[in-house]
Amino acid sequence: MGGLPPGPSASPLRQAAEWVRRPLPLLEECGRRYGETFTLRLAGLPPMVMITRPGTVREVFTGAPEVLRSGEANALLSAGLGKRSLLVLDGADHLRERRLMLPPFHGERMRQYGDLIRAIAEREIATWPAGAELALAPRMRTIALEVIVRAVFGVEGRERVERLQRALGRLLDSSSRPHRVLALLLIAPDGWTVRTWRRHAPTIRRVDALLLEEIRLRRADPCAAERPDILSLLLAARYEDGAPMGDAHLRDELMTLLVAGHETTAVALTWALERLARHPAAAERLASEVTAGTDEYLDAVVKETLRVRTVIPFVVRHLAAPLELEGSELPAGVRVAPCAHLVHRRPDLYPRPEAFRPERFLERPAGTYTWIPFGGGTRRCIGATLATYEMKTVLAAVARRGRVRTIEDSGEAVRRRGFALVPARDGRVTWERASPAPGAA
Repeated sequence: MGGLPPGPSASPLRQAAEWVRRPLPLLEECGRRYGETFTLRLAGLPPMVMITRPGTVREVFTGAPEVLRSGEANALLSAGLGKRSLLVLDGADHLRERRLMLPPFHGERMRQYGDLIRAIAEREIATWPAGAELALAPRMRTIALEVIVRAVFGVEGRERVERLQRALGRLLDSSSRPHRVLALLLIAPDGWTVRTWRRHAPTIRRVDALLLEEIRLRRADPCAAERPDILSLLLAARYEDGAPMGDAHLRDELMTLLVAGHETTAVALTWALERLARHPAAAERLASEVTAGTDEYLDAVVKETLRVRTVIPFVVRHLAAPLELEGSELPAGVRVAPCAHLVHRRPDLYPRPEAFRPERFLERPAGTYTWIPFGGGTRRCIGATLATYEMKTVLAAVARRGRVRTIEDSGEAVRRRGFALVPARDGRVTWERASPAPGAA
């Protein structure tokens, strides 16, 4: 397709395989060779124009949603999330759903979940063996999954919580293997293969049944209106015409919150602790300030982690009409992708971009179009506030209880788990419990 920025000449199938196998080296090599804007051609997808200039990122995030369609770009996710998922909707449908779903994620409401998240984290941390090698990734997934089940889904009772956690864990594990990501790129989202899998895959059918059961039980609960969990709040929500969300629609949004909120938060927590283990001065400052009851440095640690180890490296918009960008007209049908990974590594924005320096966010606040781990504009991740609040709560709990120590000096490489980029060795550390304060009981 003519008129597109330059990019690799390898076949689309080869580029897709490279994207699945070594995503960050591919992006970085293209950035060095082709500049700030380049085109990837991945088999099964339209050409994808990667952009890294903050001004262009702003144009895309603030552009007309009827032209820059995120839902159409995410269409392959509908196989698992469902066709009413916020992630696969566009235009008026998306804005209508987003307005309905935003109130439960208001910043003030997050504090209601603080004690619950803290208790979940502290119970998990108490099981960590002092001095032994510890893989952080599965531990963080355990914490994040219980937060989803209890704070988002509102499930109570140990047996029901564990039953849903087992089913959700199996689903997430089965869908995160690299060959499945490649298959999603190659198979049309509305094709016969995906429709057949959606109807008959036992893991997703099991999860669907459990989610629908929870929705039914919550509808029958006379105290549902007083409950703080997100499922109960969505059950009480009403569209402008007074209509509630139906069961199938609620299922799609719960599945979206699970997939979008669980894995990304667990991975970000793993990376934060992996980085702190290799930067003991930052870990000590974090512990000192958490103990003193302040959270400015804690917030900076979260921001710097999401900058230097961005979990999802880019977001995508599908062009429904031609669009002029950076002086060239891009044709309809291509995709534009603000690349957070490369934006976050611009030395003009972040001096020594490879360094882990939380202090940089104390020196200068995060910019709307220069710090974009959650995307931006009307498509910014709806769960961003919950994710950062959960990260801060868990990291504070770890800092109060002890220190993670590195096993080897070099940082862990990156590998793929589904669409997320995770530590290659699952965040291997040793755990050192904090000594009791003098005079403590």
